Amino acid sequence: MSTVIRVENISKLYKLGIISSKSIVQDFSRFIARITGKEDPFSKLGEINDRTVKKSSDYVWALKDISFDVKDGEILGVIGKNGAGKSTLLKILSRVTTPTKGSIKIKGRVASLLEVGTGFHQELTGRENIFLNGSILGMTKAEIRKKFDEIVDFSGIGSYIDTPVKRYSSGMYVRLAFAVAAHLDPEILIVDEVLAVGDAEFQKKCLGKMQNVSEQEGRTVLFVSHNMAIMSKLCSNVIVLKNGQVDFPKGPSEDGIQHYILDRRENAEIDLKDRRDRTGEGKIRLIDFTMLNAKNEKIDIAISGQKVKFRIHYRCFENPDPKNVTVAIGISRSDGFLVTVLGNEISSSKFDSISQEGYFTCVLEKLPVTSGTYLLNLIVYQNGIRQDWIQEAASLDVEDGDFYKTGKIVPATHRSVLLEHEWLLND
Repeated sequence: MSTVIRVENISKLYKLGIISSKSIVQDFSRFIARITGKEDPFSKLGEINDRTVKKSSDYVWALKDISFDVKDGEILGVIGKNGAGKSTLLKILSRVTTPTKGSIKIKGRVASLLEVGTGFHQELTGRENIFLNGSILGMTKAEIRKKFDEIVDFSGIGSYIDTPVKRYSSGMYVRLAFAVAAHLDPEILIVDEVLAVGDAEFQKKCLGKMQNVSEQEGRTVLFVSHNMAIMSKLCSNVIVLKNGQVDFPKGPSEDGIQHYILDRRENAEIDLKDRRDRTGEGKIRLIDFTMLNAKNEKIDIAISGQKVKFRIHYRCFENPDPKNVTVAIGISRSDGFLVTVLGNEISSSKFDSISQEGYFTCVLEKLPVTSGTYLLNLIVYQNGIRQDWIQEAASLDVEDGDFYKTGKIVPATHRSVLLEHEWLLND
């Protein structure tokens, strides 16, 4: 197999908070360096993109010295937490932006599906955007017409094909965008996390299409997802990014996924108050997490079917009147699959008013998840504005229990979630 993508030591430098340097001297110096083939004079000021460390410089490396090759017909997965540099890498490969350093060699036409809203002209109809995208890829009208019916059929939005895409829902937009990207004969298909917007049936359809274009048509796919189960099934090899750098070089999917999962578990062991990789306005901070049993005793391991309490210690900062507060816990399997979300706004209502310091407690009368290790994401909002969000804030270890009170425990491999139910005969 021949190499269709070669990435050699690419780096991307950004100045925090602004788009340009806003300095004629700096911009001119960078321009002169670029046309004379010299190094960017401001690149040495950059820091590694580690959000857990306070920055002392206005410059940050979103990517730093990334290198890998991709063969034709290969499906390569790109793994990493939010902020790891995945989207920046795909934008560079899609020629949406250019690297600060390094070089990229691409053989063939590239079709990209990076985020909802990218690639389509909002005022044009779905039909017009299909022809526009085909033209950008260098296809003739006759070539696009041959693919047109297949694209519309795959997208499932034929009734709206002559409606301006600005009136599409996010799901409709993604359906058409993927159909266009996958069917207009690009040699290389680049797909970001955007498929998470679609429904489960369409996601399955898209994954099948990506496998088909790789195995049957010999095209190359670069794929980003937080769902490790999909990564394991779809990708032969993966590369793991962390803080803009390669944390696991291109290698077998299972090895890369296990490396990533282990790193996430280790991260979840850090005390909440010491976590720096958090986002939000910060007027409410989550500073501690504990798990309690029915007797309010602290526990490290929960048992399926038994009562458990998740207690989150919070503190307000420069927030004299904290009202309209929502808090949620996202429970994910170690492979990235989101099991469920527990939120006060979902199950009851917002907290109208909270004290300056206290506890949010979520009570589950019967823990409904099966044995295994889970990761908890914690988030709190005030008046709809995110105050604190910590990914992989804590780990949840669960052992099998007699959930149904029948004396029987079904092997964990047979199910993911336990639900109260009963069977009736002739009723």
